[in-house]
Amino acid sequence: MKIAYVITRSDVMGGASIHLLDLASSALEAGHEVVIFVGGEGVFVERAKDKSLKCISLYFLKREIHPIYDFFCFFELKSKLKKFKPDIVHLHSSKAGILGRLAAKSLRIPTVFTAHGWAFTEGVSGIKRELYLKIERYMAKLTNKIITVSDFDRELALDSNVGGKSKIVSIHNGMPDVQYEPRKVSISSCVRFIMVARFDHQKDHKTLVDAFFSIKDQNWMLEFVGNGPLYQETFDYVDMKGLGDKIVFSGACNDVPYRLVSSDVFCLISNWEGLPLTIIEAMRAGLPVIASSVGGVSETIIQGETGYLVRRGDVPGLSASIKAILNSKEERFRLGENGRLYYENHFKFEKMFDKTLSIYQSVLGEVR
Repeated sequence: MKIAYVITRSDVMGGASIHLLDLASSALEAGHEVVIFVGGEGVFVERAKDKSLKCISLYFLKREIHPIYDFFCFFELKSKLKKFKPDIVHLHSSKAGILGRLAAKSLRIPTVFTAHGWAFTEGVSGIKRELYLKIERYMAKLTNKIITVSDFDRELALDSNVGGKSKIVSIHNGMPDVQYEPRKVSISSCVRFIMVARFDHQKDHKTLVDAFFSIKDQNWMLEFVGNGPLYQETFDYVDMKGLGDKIVFSGACNDVPYRLVSSDVFCLISNWEGLPLTIIEAMRAGLPVIASSVGGVSETIIQGETGYLVRRGDVPGLSASIKAILNSKEERFRLGENGRLYYENHFKFEKMFDKTLSIYQSVLGEVR
């Protein structure tokens, strides 16, 4: 099978980027011919090369809506798809999903689109939400199959008249296992919290800072891993709160698995989500998780068994969850051990990969 993958950005490595690279790498290992098309040059291209994946940069594919660039990107991508002649095109991220489906449709190539969280989900601003809802309703008609990474997003699409029940399938994200010993709870009296997330409007670093501020005199430290447009604003906010000696900003890091296994508790505080790979990655490392109950997050965490779910923007509730896990080594170990087992039973990469390949085969069977 010849498979073309398309994603918008090469300058950042988010959950969709990691998901696509794992998927493409396994497809290549399984004997399929794979090419990735991505906007620009950046860290994504380097990671693809490290995995021996063929990656072609698209000059005109940009994240922002730009009528001129978007017009030329349609023809740029169409030309490259026509040259590669894939059996199927699998699209990731909103912008690539729109232009890629239009280009593939013009060539009569079947498409699969993975929604890593809808742009019209809860927590997104009203104008943007309405715009993308109208776009996705139209684009669904041009798509052979839509994959949502959570049951929440499948139901959201169906309730919003984006596609139908036979067109949309939910496949939970999965991650390959890594070789390290299951983590042990630190013998240090200082409890180490970590949040791995891009500093942008989707995430809610400030609410986490506020929750920790309310327990600033207790023995903890928090590490923020990631970069993004709100990095400096968040850094200044931490400084203003007088927490600069307890909250560490590590920037973008290539050793996230090591940092996770060296921590005690993982946090992901957000305004909206699809089904976050970082939570799966944390459970894989044996970490208990505290996360906002948005999007498909509740499908990754068993309340009180693998971690704690809190309402979006709920500082008192978040603070209470932090204190509950901060004051008990036994609770941290219990939740982390349960999370590791939950990862093994539900979020192994192989299960997700097999389901995705079966989608490709069913689409090709329908169009032949």
